[in-house]
Amino acid sequence: MALNLDDAKSIYEFVVTEGNGIKGLVDSGLSKVPTVYVQPPNERIDKENAIKLELPPIDLSKLDGPGHHEVAEQIVRAAETVGFFQVVNHGVPLQLLESLKETAHKFFSLPLERKAVYLAPVSPSPLVKYGTSYLPEKEKALGWKDYILMQYTGDDEALRYWPEEIKGVLLEYVRSSIIMVKRLLGVLLENLGVKPDDSLIDVLTGRKTLAMIYYPTCPNPDVTIGIGRHSDIGMLTVLLQDEIGGLYVRIEEDMNYEKKAEWIEIPPIPDALVINVADMLQVLSNGKYRSAEHAVRNTNTNSRVSVPIFTMPLETTKIAPLSQVIQKDGIAHYKEFMFVDYMNNVYKNALDGKKSLHFAKIG
Repeated sequence: MALNLDDAKSIYEFVVTEGNGIKGLVDSGLSKVPTVYVQPPNERIDKENAIKLELPPIDLSKLDGPGHHEVAEQIVRAAETVGFFQVVNHGVPLQLLESLKETAHKFFSLPLERKAVYLAPVSPSPLVKYGTSYLPEKEKALGWKDYILMQYTGDDEALRYWPEEIKGVLLEYVRSSIIMVKRLLGVLLENLGVKPDDSLIDVLTGRKTLAMIYYPTCPNPDVTIGIGRHSDIGMLTVLLQDEIGGLYVRIEEDMNYEKKAEWIEIPPIPDALVINVADMLQVLSNGKYRSAEHAVRNTNTNSRVSVPIFTMPLETTKIAPLSQVIQKDGIAHYKEFMFVDYMNNVYKNALDGKKSLHFAKIG
């Protein structure tokens, strides 16, 4: 089809309806970013003025020894301030991490017809969705990325419906990562005065969604965004990012962090996984832990991949600040609600920082 870079409908049909994704747009040979991808100035990330978060990763192997208390304090401190931290010796095989990155690049390089079968209108399962921008009809500008999104409900459905090319490594990834997530959540709950309980943690992490995200090279990265400002809606997110980088966290005005800047860059660390606090953990802690507003910046030098796992409560879980925390704080800052209602509220709106938490706030 003839592609008009200044016509939103033409771009949308090429990228979304035909299933080419942004990769197809780049492969078509464009030399400038189409207008529909140009972000308003206030949504762009100023790379030059961002601060690199030069903190050593947290060594989770020390949780099992005499260094337990020190490591637990590092985890709590990160959750209370930036809401992001990186971990090593996390129990996820390093060979698997490399395989995940290679597999992601191979999947997005597949022929159009192989990926297009997972577009929302035709996907063989609502558990699997291939797409590009988050909510195109409501976004200020489209995001410069392609993704494949999969909800994990069990091995049987994953083996049946997930793409053949990626399901093996993703299943191994979620199995090994959830062990780490439960340990981290146990540390954070214990700090709030709650005795870690397997059944409670299973409910709080009972819903899991995985994604492979591909950020093609961009002719004008300074005016685009891969993923716009948002916080994750669940408990904890595990993220594998490659060596290219591009992940940024926004510093809130009242954030208890020693450096002040609008954005902090989370640089890649070899063999590390990135962990970030999500909205439901902020609610449970009555605001003590901070879900992190973050975004992804594009590059014009290399394509980038990332592989997140979003751990969330089961849909019917009632969420509210923990009684142990309210007793200490003397007041609840968030109301009680069903997690599915929070999800539905988020999914009908475009990404817009941490405004999703307004749904839960009292007053």
